Amino acid sequence: RSPELACGDVEGRINALFNRVNAIQKKSGQFDLLLCVGEFFGTSEAEAEWEAYKSGAKKAPIHTYILGAASQETVKYFPNSDGCELAESITYLGRRGIFTGASGLQIAYVSGREAQHEPALSHCFTSKDITALVAPLLSNSKFRGVDILLTSQWPRGVWQYGNSPVSFCGVSSIADLTDKLKPRYHFAGLEAVHYERLPYRNHVVLQENAQHVSRFIALATVNNPAKKKYLYAFNIVPMKNMDPAELVKQPQDVTENPYRKPMKDGKKEKPPPSMTGAEVCVCSFYLLIELPTGPCWFCLASPEVEKHLVISIGTHCYMALAKGGLTPDHVLLLPIGHYQSVVDLASEVVEEMEKYKSAVKKFCKSRAQRCIMFERNYRSQHLQLQVVPVPMEKCSTEDIKEAFMTQAEEQQMELMEIPAHTDLKQIAPPGTPYFYVELDTGEKLFYRIKKNFPLQFGREVLASEALLNIPMRADWRECKCTKEEEEDQAKQMRSDFEPFDFAHED
Repeated sequence: RSPELACGDVEGRINALFNRVNAIQKKSGQFDLLLCVGEFFGTSEAEAEWEAYKSGAKKAPIHTYILGAASQETVKYFPNSDGCELAESITYLGRRGIFTGASGLQIAYVSGREAQHEPALSHCFTSKDITALVAPLLSNSKFRGVDILLTSQWPRGVWQYGNSPVSFCGVSSIADLTDKLKPRYHFAGLEAVHYERLPYRNHVVLQENAQHVSRFIALATVNNPAKKKYLYAFNIVPMKNMDPAELVKQPQDVTENPYRKPMKDGKKEKPPPSMTGAEVCVCSFYLLIELPTGPCWFCLASPEVEKHLVISIGTHCYMALAKGGLTPDHVLLLPIGHYQSVVDLASEVVEEMEKYKSAVKKFCKSRAQRCIMFERNYRSQHLQLQVVPVPMEKCSTEDIKEAFMTQAEEQQMELMEIPAHTDLKQIAPPGTPYFYVELDTGEKLFYRIKKNFPLQFGREVLASEALLNIPMRADWRECKCTKEEEEDQAKQMRSDFEPFDFAHED
């Protein structure tokens, strides 16, 4: 069987798309079909390109299936809302429906955007469209899911339990549809970003029979200047031809289902009402904090997160008081979404993390403190950048550096100095366990963890007699306070940090 291709918004760059597909097919052989999500047609400048295909002067190098208009401007390209062939080998699937490929793949699709009011504009779908698509499938008792789902818009909340995307857009009607249709692959566009969510389960462990996993993949715009991924090649055997045991195999990185919110009494929570345009994208994180996710102590959306410790919340990162901190102003900088380490972060998260780092440095400087940061990417589930302010009169940066070097040597660990401007990604590809320290001068010390790394190493060095001289506080478990004490410390820290908090201004 030939593999399939999926593509993000083409926006009228039809030649660019087909040239790229041609190049790929020359290199790796024929693909079975190309599925395009998002907006296929573009502004009027691109009309001439399309004319060449429509008139037959040019021909698509692959069977291409596209979704309908996602804006009023492109409605004119679609003569019939029920789907039709627009040019040789280029087929418009229709407003919504099910298409079965020659190989037997079952592909469900919904074109356009969610209608905000009735009567719906012609580039929008309504709840009636969704019901018409879902009802006949669910009425079949043997229905287990579709192979592929194509939508223009993202499902709301897809990132819950998973790795964080850049864009927090999406609509609940698509989330609800996805939950019912259980696609093995779900492709969407319109957000101009590439985001591959970790695969998620379609069953509740130990309560339901195992089912196949779903993968959500959002694709960027064809030929985007940032070179974000807009074509995705995949190979999928139709569900009906698969051995059931093979179909339900669970990959290692599978997560909980993002669309199922368990309620305390076993009832499913009602999805929140759909948000409109701008509101969706800025999904207030104060709202998001309440969303449940898998058991991670540091995902801001997780029920386990101790919200009373939170000091500041940005768009992609947040700052919290360290539990059992070395000092009352020992804080953590963390991504809001689930990332394991600094090297896994998406670029906009890195940018905001840097903003937090410089805000904390300014804050420490104003209090005559050196700002020491360290991260241990080893036996840790969620990235935490520890920030420990050290009073300047206690010790110099040299003393701190020496203390780290000496203690590392004693433990037979080779702590290397890396140039200040080095990106950790260059020396530690994602998945590498490491420990790193950033001094207030910008100097960085790095150790690639081999095995049995002392988990409290960073704290032990800073607590040592040479530095803060509080050796009894080296282990956080020895430093627990009551929730009231923690609340007081966090309140104090919030008001102290506020003048430096860029997130507070927004």
